[in-house]
Amino acid sequence: MDESGKGSERWGAAIANLAEMGSNLESLQKLLLKKAVFVDEETFAKASLTSEQAKTIKALEQRVATLERELDAAITAAARARSEKRQAEVVQKAAELNALEVTRELENTTNVFKLHMEELRIKQEEIAKRDSDIKLLEAIIQTLGGRESTATQDN
Repeated sequence: MDESGKGSERWGAAIANLAEMGSNLESLQKLLLKKAVFVDEETFAKASLTSEQAKTIKALEQRVATLERELDAAITAAARARSEKRQAEVVQKAAELNALEVTRELENTTNVFKLHMEELRIKQEEIAKRDSDIKLLEAIIQTLGGRESTATQDN
């Protein structure tokens, strides 16, 4: 079958469906007219009010459900934030302890350095004293050496 045959077949089926729907609608309308209950305005107003209240209640129930979900999400977020805060506090405490340890190590290193510097100063003083002693001895030797050379020259 070609495209134009299929298209007209579809149109025919669609028109038949529309005709059947029209017939069904007419039957429904007749049934409603036979079965319809007519009420006075006060009863209709009360029914309308009840219907509006039911719609309002349903909308409020949906809003309550939405708010409950938002509350649950907020509680979950708060719990997560508390957990993250505790973790951050643990990390901060560890960092503080590490900083204290590093500070102690630096103080110990400084004390050791001071001791070494004191030892070096003492050794430098010893070296300077010995150097002074050596110079004194050299001067004495030169003086004695000069006397010997003058003494030998006198002989």
